Amino acid sequence: MFVGRKSELDSLNRSYNKYSFQFPVIYGRRRVGKTTLINEFCRGKKTVYFVAIQSTAKTNLEILSAQILSALAPDAPRNPFSSFRDAIEYVFLRAKTEHIILAIDEYPYLAESDKSASSVLQAAIDKYSEDSRLFLILCGSSMSFMEKQILGYKSPLYGRRTAQYKLQPFDYYTSADMLAGFSNEEKIILYSVTGGIPEYLSRIDAGLSLKENVRDLFFDPSGRLFEEPASLLKQELKIPETYNAVITAIASGSSRLNEIATKVNIETSQCSNMLSTLISLGLVRKEYPVTEIKSKKTIYCLDDWMFIFWHRFVQPEISRITAGMGEAVCDGVFASQLGAHVGCAFEECAKQYMWRMQKENKLPFSFKKIGRWWGNNPKERREEEIDFIALAEESAIFGEYKWSNEPVGEDVLEELIRKSTLFKHFINVEYILFSKCGFTDALKERAAEQRGVALINVDDML
Repeated sequence: MFVGRKSELDSLNRSYNKYSFQFPVIYGRRRVGKTTLINEFCRGKKTVYFVAIQSTAKTNLEILSAQILSALAPDAPRNPFSSFRDAIEYVFLRAKTEHIILAIDEYPYLAESDKSASSVLQAAIDKYSEDSRLFLILCGSSMSFMEKQILGYKSPLYGRRTAQYKLQPFDYYTSADMLAGFSNEEKIILYSVTGGIPEYLSRIDAGLSLKENVRDLFFDPSGRLFEEPASLLKQELKIPETYNAVITAIASGSSRLNEIATKVNIETSQCSNMLSTLISLGLVRKEYPVTEIKSKKTIYCLDDWMFIFWHRFVQPEISRITAGMGEAVCDGVFASQLGAHVGCAFEECAKQYMWRMQKENKLPFSFKKIGRWWGNNPKERREEEIDFIALAEESAIFGEYKWSNEPVGEDVLEELIRKSTLFKHFINVEYILFSKCGFTDALKERAAEQRGVALINVDDML
């Protein structure tokens, strides 16, 4: 079943229906659903679909040749083309009279095996694209390669792409569509451990309980996600051990550049470069108070919920899990540690809810950005923190989330109102509270009477 990616699929089909040369580039981290999107788009269309492999140029050319001939000349002898140039020119020439898709998946592997591949494509595009109906797709999982070697200004292909799609993990709404049979609360928990990655979500078994699914994925040596973060780093990076140490440092609480560098025992300059790489891979993000444009308060956070879960709960227990104690480890996580992890992911879900409500014009005003705030309270002489503020020019929505087993009471609203008084320049101020277990009757009555207070529970969000 194809889930999500409607906007990307619609965009690809609009481009296809132009009946002219089109060259979209599709990329994103592994398991995010690039191939599934391409297959869905190509359904029912004349397509040459080629997946490059980590091998020699000769082997890749043989596979490509077989795919071209199978799709475009099924009765011809299966002799490989003499060169990649000949293969590409053959497809371009056929596309003068036919509407053809040529999808090259895992293009970085082809480019690594044949250093001239991008230059050959560039020459063919320049020579044939004006009167061609070829729909050329280049797809890859190596984020740095795709952004530098395909989209970068030093690439032979620079300026020739007609569209680009950087696929992101699913939000919790789309993730929930893949989790039929689970409660709304369980859907958010599963989002918090899979990070919205479609391939991981597809491994969830509706016939098993929430805990059984998490146990089988993470806490069994044969589990699909037991070694996944380490495997991904090995595929993307040359020195995965050091990068893993950086990620572990952040997962364990280090958030500033010098703290991370000290924890890993590397120079801050090297640490900064490594953090930039992890940011480009979508594994780390820079964060600073939402009200500031540039700030000395910049911190680094992990930006992938599966990585966060794995580094917090799986990596420290690998020895016990390997020794056959995975179920006990899993029980311990569910008994006392999972709530804090899901609570942090719940904040991300709340922000996604805000963006969706804005898109549907269901908020009192449009905001430009949303994020966490922290800073000094000069009157009290202490640090304060607000879960999120949605900012417009002269308006703000102050938000708080609570992932606890108790209903949220009036005291939480009072505290949020108190903190909001630190910001004197907003003319319009609203408040929104998110709760796992609902709200007390007293708070519901107050929200009904007081303008500008919204109460949202898990079921409201989904």
